[in-house]
Amino acid sequence: MYWWQKCWDFIGIRIAIALSILGILGSTAPISIAANIQQATPTNYLETKAASVNVYLSPDCTCCGSWIDHLKKNGFQVQDFPTPDIEAVKQKYHVPNNLASCHTAIVNGYVIEGHVPANDIQRLLQEKSNVSGLSVPQMPVGTPGMEIGNKKDPFTVFSFAPQDNVVVFHDYPANT
Repeated sequence: MYWWQKCWDFIGIRIAIALSILGILGSTAPISIAANIQQATPTNYLETKAASVNVYLSPDCTCCGSWIDHLKKNGFQVQDFPTPDIEAVKQKYHVPNNLASCHTAIVNGYVIEGHVPANDIQRLLQEKSNVSGLSVPQMPVGTPGMEIGNKKDPFTVFSFAPQDNVVVFHDYPANT
C-alpha cells in the first residue's frame, strides 16, 4: 500500500471542508438564506405558495374591489371577472339563497361568498375542510371591504355544504 492511499481519507476530508468553505465564501447569499434553502422541502414550498382566487362580481360594485385588495394584501393572487349576471354564478356554485352576498369567489375548489376575511379563507385551505365553502351573508359593516371608520357590526362566517348543512365557522363580535 502506498503512503497516499493510507492518507486518502484524511486528504479527502480536508478537500471536502475546503470546498465547502470556498462555496460559502464565494456565495453572494447571506448565510441565513443559505440555511433556509437547505431546510426547504417541496412540501413547505407548496404550503407557502399563494392561493389563486377567481372573483365574480357585478361591474357596478365598489366594495368588491376593496375586498379584493384585502385578499391581495394577505398574499392571495386574485383575478376578477365582472359579470352582469352574478345570480347565475351563485346558482352554478350552489350558494344557498340565505347565505348570498354581493360577490362569489372560487379558491382551490371552495366557494367564498361575500366579505369573508382572508384569515378565515387561509384557515379553510389549511384545514382542508369537507365543505363547499364559506359565506358572510349580506354586507355587514366592518367586514373586509365594508369598513366605515371604526364602526364594526357583529358578523358570522358560515361554512356550508350540500343538503343545507350550515355551520358557524367563525363568529366576530361587535366593536365595543
